[in-house]
Amino acid sequence: MHTRYYSRLATILALAATIGIASASPAAFPALNDPSSKETHPGKFVWAELFTSDAAAATKFYAGVFSWTVTTLDVRDVPYTVFSNAGRPVAGLRQRARPGTAHAARWVSYIAVANVDATLALVTKAGGQQRAPARAFPNLGTLAVATDIDGSPFGLLQSSSGDSTDDEPAPGDWNWFHLFVKNPAASAEFYRQAFAYDVAPDSRPGKGAEMILYSGSMNRAGVSVLPARDDAKPGWLGVIRVANLDDTLAKVPALGGEVMVEPHDAAFGSRFAVIADPTGGTVGLVEYVNNANPATRP
Repeated sequence: MHTRYYSRLATILALAATIGIASASPAAFPALNDPSSKETHPGKFVWAELFTSDAAAATKFYAGVFSWTVTTLDVRDVPYTVFSNAGRPVAGLRQRARPGTAHAARWVSYIAVANVDATLALVTKAGGQQRAPARAFPNLGTLAVATDIDGSPFGLLQSSSGDSTDDEPAPGDWNWFHLFVKNPAASAEFYRQAFAYDVAPDSRPGKGAEMILYSGSMNRAGVSVLPARDDAKPGWLGVIRVANLDDTLAKVPALGGEVMVEPHDAAFGSRFAVIADPTGGTVGLVEYVNNANPATRP
């Protein structure tokens, strides 16, 4: 979703540090695809994790706003929350800072890869850094976290159950991912080298400085110029599709969140807004109007 976004994302790089939250019962991590898919879509964004200072508040917020169901697991002796949409896992959450820390949350988006170790080698060769080493989790797959040339974190996921079909996202699913940086061309080149994306300028009038990352003939993400504001920091913004933007935004204040960017018309007739959860985690919202799915647009 190609929109202006005024970011107040915190720079949080110590993603491996976690602090225990509410008690959890041991359980197997749910597979991303059940039954397993035979499909592979390297470059597709397939998972996201929220690292937060208040797991209880953030869990209540996202379950309430998006009607996601919640499962709490014990993953390597660390409580871990799995959010599911219509029975399909879509995101995870863990506590990684002291309770009460102001705006200590950050979403990290995971990109599908065929081989985590091989991709990490390409990431470092292109100028990025490994932040959390590759670790295998039963049913889920192998994950790692790295940062790009601007220090923005992202994840890599080699799924144990294949990648999901490139269908149109349903309400409650991740719809789009957008990166805001000072130099879109340089950042797009980094991701091209690391993930073998094809890269092209946004073809819409007045969008020549914006870049599109695509793979397998599908648009996967956008890269835009960071707004010229003192509080704007480079970073990824994940966008979730909602059935009704106004109804969704009405839930935000009562659950302790904030509307960061008011709803407005956006690409292809869609409507867009940005919200923050009570701990500072930030996501975009999009309501489709006239088949506004950016992944299927030429």
